[in-house]
Amino acid sequence: MVRLERLRAEHAQSLLAFERENREFFARSVPDRGDAYFAEFAARHRALLDEQDTGTIHFHLVLDARGALVGRANLVDVQEGRAEVGYRVGARAAGRGVATAAVAELCRLAAASYGLSSLTAVTTLDNPASAAVLRKNRFGAVEEITIDGQPGVRYLRRLAGSDPVG
Repeated sequence: MVRLERLRAEHAQSLLAFERENREFFARSVPDRGDAYFAEFAARHRALLDEQDTGTIHFHLVLDARGALVGRANLVDVQEGRAEVGYRVGARAAGRGVATAAVAELCRLAAASYGLSSLTAVTTLDNPASAAVLRKNRFGAVEEITIDGQPGVRYLRRLAGSDPVG
């Protein structure tokens, strides 16, 4: 259904087009990235690739069966066998199981390719679709938190066949 492709320099233009196309859609559920993100995209993209080379982050494009860019799935703050999951799916792919499939593949890569043993993720309470994606991927709620002034939940998933927490 979907495949993840590690972010590379040649993805810059298609990723920028995807982010522009979905800016309003994303802003309905997460804080907008702001105009500077788009104006400085090329430099930011290069900086993220440099950081990815250090192993502290792993960025991926989510591609559909035709190879079209439909989302992103990332591992950030990688350290001591742990990372935080982030993902977003564009408007045209929303509600079709793409995020669930992308997070499942990201969990597989986290263990198999990056040697991680646990993942965390956060979402606000007013984003039930994101919470459903996490629960379907065996993330368990571990604490109530505040995200940008909004009530939210932190989730945890242990990898390599461990049971979810919660």
